[in-house]
Amino acid sequence: MIELSERDGVALLRLADGKANAMSLDFCEALTARFAALSSARAVVLTGTGTIFSAGVDLVRLLEGGAPYIRKFLPTLSTMLVTVFSHPAPVIAAINGHAIAGGCVLACAADRRVMAGNGSRIGVTELLVGVPFPPAAIEIMRCATAPQFFAEAIFGGATYSPIEAVGRCWVHDLVESEALLDRALDAASALAALPAKAFALSKRQTREPALERMQNREVDAAVEQIWTAPETLQRVRDYVARTLRK
Repeated sequence: MIELSERDGVALLRLADGKANAMSLDFCEALTARFAALSSARAVVLTGTGTIFSAGVDLVRLLEGGAPYIRKFLPTLSTMLVTVFSHPAPVIAAINGHAIAGGCVLACAADRRVMAGNGSRIGVTELLVGVPFPPAAIEIMRCATAPQFFAEAIFGGATYSPIEAVGRCWVHDLVESEALLDRALDAASALAALPAKAFALSKRQTREPALERMQNREVDAAVEQIWTAPETLQRVRDYVARTLRK
């Protein structure tokens, strides 16, 4: 599900859960556990497989499990996102393909993002599906998005080309697919060359306001209420049906 290898002290995590790396309860728990075990890594590179980095939340599994599953899933999803976002060592996202909805959020939780300019799309489509953003997700997007594009990205639900993503600050470097991992590893090594304790403290200082806003339990409860509502589940069901027909 989450493959781990090592290159010169840099941990390489590869999402390898089916074709789409869709985020289920098990997926979120596995990625959280992987990051928790990386205390000795100088830096982390996170990438996907094939033509998809991650397609976001596993909506089919969500519909199968219904409200009881969602009540377990949402806090687990948030824990995963916070774990990646707050990891003390440098984290580089090597975006190998499509990064949609939660997949975009996961990529944006990294300190630096390198994307293959291969015709892939990236964007947050949550409102088109019919679900609101958990606090962890929206704060990550607030941190990663150029301010003038933040509202457009959240409310528009559009997906963007890699070059458009650069203009929105979601992506820092565009490369050919075959050079993606090398560029990401170079970026990881460059950040890892900084004094580790100074980097970790500076990262915590820059992200602390967002991390504090993520602890909004009132909003978490409101998000859960909407996600588990029968009308929301019907919207998700309709969205999945439309997507499968394409």
